Amino acid sequence: MTTVIATSGLVKRYGRVRAVDGIDLGVQQGDIYGFLGANGSGKTTTVRMLLGLVLPTSGEIELLGERMPRAGRRVLHRVGALIEGPAHYGHLSGRENLSLLDASGRGGSWRTRSRRVAAALEQVGLGGVGRRPVKAYSMGMRQRLGLAGALLRRPELLVLDEPTNGLDPQGISEVRELLLDLHRDGTTVFLSSHLLAEVEQLCTRVGVLDRGRLVLQDRLATLTAPTGSTVVHTSDPDRVRAALDGRVTSVEGERVIVRGDDPAEVNARLVAAGVPVHGLALERPSLEAVVLAAAGASPDRVDVRR
Repeated sequence: MTTVIATSGLVKRYGRVRAVDGIDLGVQQGDIYGFLGANGSGKTTTVRMLLGLVLPTSGEIELLGERMPRAGRRVLHRVGALIEGPAHYGHLSGRENLSLLDASGRGGSWRTRSRRVAAALEQVGLGGVGRRPVKAYSMGMRQRLGLAGALLRRPELLVLDEPTNGLDPQGISEVRELLLDLHRDGTTVFLSSHLLAEVEQLCTRVGVLDRGRLVLQDRLATLTAPTGSTVVHTSDPDRVRAALDGRVTSVEGERVIVRGDDPAEVNARLVAAGVPVHGLALERPSLEAVVLAAAGASPDRVDVRR
């Protein structure tokens, strides 16, 4: 598997403060990588270093197999990015802003520029905005325009910092589907966010940053793999205890945790004993539980809204 983003001992100091403290990122081709952390944990600083916008204090960065920031001119035209919200000329339309952005890079022939701009606007749901100036856009529309700018050059790697900021639930869902479509077409996505629900629904791998340190990095499927226990939903937890002879490890209301990773076997024993069963499933840790355990944080450090 080809490594798309790799850092080694990456550090960024501001005076005595270590905003980023020796992190080793590894993003593989084909990942949708969720870079999680509370606001102020160092996510945006890391992303800016990856793209050569901020120089690291120490450590190494490779982007698409090239050393950064030295190889920026060779690499960055293959990368689409949206960092810290989009920046646009308010008196120009979205179409005009994207045309200027396309002209400033290596997006392709000027003869096909209008086609590329129209396609990018259509992708993010702004195909019908016409000549309306960007200063009249809502926050969500400006975020969509920023995404369109990141997609102009059909990037191999898409780096996004809080891409759903300012979007309503429908907009968040549409951006999620857009990123999944891009991923299916071969784009690797690096997504910085503090929203666990967004990452859990979208990403294949996760890195967790806490106060500048990378405290967790693994495949999402591994982090949320079954624990070896079964969750039983029942109106009579006491009868579950009696029927399963010491296999019950915890009870929370009508939710009973039972040792054993075969729900069918558990169900058969309970039904034979006449225990009412409303549902069974393998127990899996939530991403919220995994992140909070790794970061040693209280729930208000990372947004766990669903």
